[in-house]
Amino acid sequence: MDTSAAEAILREAGQAADEEIDLARTALAFAVCNRPQAGEARFHDHLRQLVNEVTQEAAGQPTSLATQAASLRAVLVERHGYRGDRESYDDLSNADLSQVIERKRGLPVALSILWLHAGRGQGWAVDGLNFPGHFILRLEAAGGERLILDPFNDGQILDTNNLRALLKSFAGEKAELDSAHYQALPNRAILLRLQNNIKIRLLNANAYDQALPVIERMLMVAPKDAALWREAGLVHRQLENLRAAITCLENASGLAELPAARQRIAAEIAALKNKLN
Repeated sequence: MDTSAAEAILREAGQAADEEIDLARTALAFAVCNRPQAGEARFHDHLRQLVNEVTQEAAGQPTSLATQAASLRAVLVERHGYRGDRESYDDLSNADLSQVIERKRGLPVALSILWLHAGRGQGWAVDGLNFPGHFILRLEAAGGERLILDPFNDGQILDTNNLRALLKSFAGEKAELDSAHYQALPNRAILLRLQNNIKIRLLNANAYDQALPVIERMLMVAPKDAALWREAGLVHRQLENLRAAITCLENASGLAELPAARQRIAAEIAALKNKLN
């Protein structure tokens, strides 16, 4: 697969209903855009292998969330050695699914995509959660029983005390758990969260020329995201691509829901047009 084919997959995801998006396939398409020479076929083979091995691991076992969690952990952690990368956490390779598969190390959201793929391949109800600062997963049974797992930490099962401590470590001692922290994230939002790790690190390094294609590919998956269009416009402005910046900001304005956001964007557009005159 070359970059053009990978971008076609991203655009396909951008037009698809959220539940129809193949998380791992789309995440690998992002990776191919960064490394078209890596050859994606072996990574897709590995994804199929993970699903098959979890199927075999769970065969003959009692049907329970504990069995599901144990089967995922046995394959992803014990057999294949997937771990969170603590030594080089900010390395961009930790958010590139192809390199995560090669290195068996990654960020919480990248590792979680592999767990989601393997679990959903069994028909299990597994979702990523809208938890701040650290991506985690929820397994759920038909009767409402739930288990929350941390793929970054070897699939550790997290109880309420663990979750409260985790939240406070990211959001401060005054932070408390609420229902929003248990909400499932849509597939599109998971993909954006994955790429956001790359984008933020590049922007923090003022590597605007490298950040721009990352944002543009995020927009392929989320073409109606006003905040991303605005960000693309501001990066174009940094690169002195003023006409492109105006176009992106106009797209952002058309998609923005709040009047205050539209007013702010209008002021940014006016400033850019003044620079052109």
